[in-house]
Amino acid sequence: MPLSRPTRRETHHNRTVMCNGYLRDDGLWDVEARMTDVKTRNVDNPERGGYVPAGEAFHDMSIRLTLDKGLLIKQVEACIDYSPFKICKKVGAAYAQLQGTRIGPGWLRIAKDRVGGVAGCTHMNELLPVLATTAIQSIWPSSDKDVLAQGAEFMLDSCHSWGRSSEMVREYLPEHYQPATTVNVVEEPK
Repeated sequence: MPLSRPTRRETHHNRTVMCNGYLRDDGLWDVEARMTDVKTRNVDNPERGGYVPAGEAFHDMSIRLTLDKGLLIKQVEACIDYSPFKICKKVGAAYAQLQGTRIGPGWLRIAKDRVGGVAGCTHMNELLPVLATTAIQSIWPSSDKDVLAQGAEFMLDSCHSWGRSSEMVREYLPEHYQPATTVNVVEEPK
């Protein structure tokens, strides 16, 4: 069911996020994410010639992760083509710190430790969860292993459907199923 019809309104900002996974000829995988922000009105900006015209990218940034089939990051390339400040473009190099890490449970915490806060870029960091799930969605089904069993390595307790007490886990991964625990509330005597 789609969202309900909104009240009358006008667009002020458009954000587009694209993420794709590619199998390379050498057997490695490239996962690329790109984010663009475009305003529908001119925005004053002293570092972009006085203003950013409506329709021109306010932000345009990309990250490419090169991974093996075990989700180990072999190489990272990050760039900022458009940003509100000239200094923003310098931070792309910081993302090389993700090389040698493995996408899986706890990876976003590791990424935050390496490129969070002033060490990275807020908007580029917003691409990291998208890159991680796209990497899993790209590589996981191409594995020789059972897709659901391999998914359990990364997905258990990550969402409603993959919860250990879910019907999906009970039916397809019974070895991981754990019935939901109920807490009995004992009323105090009055």
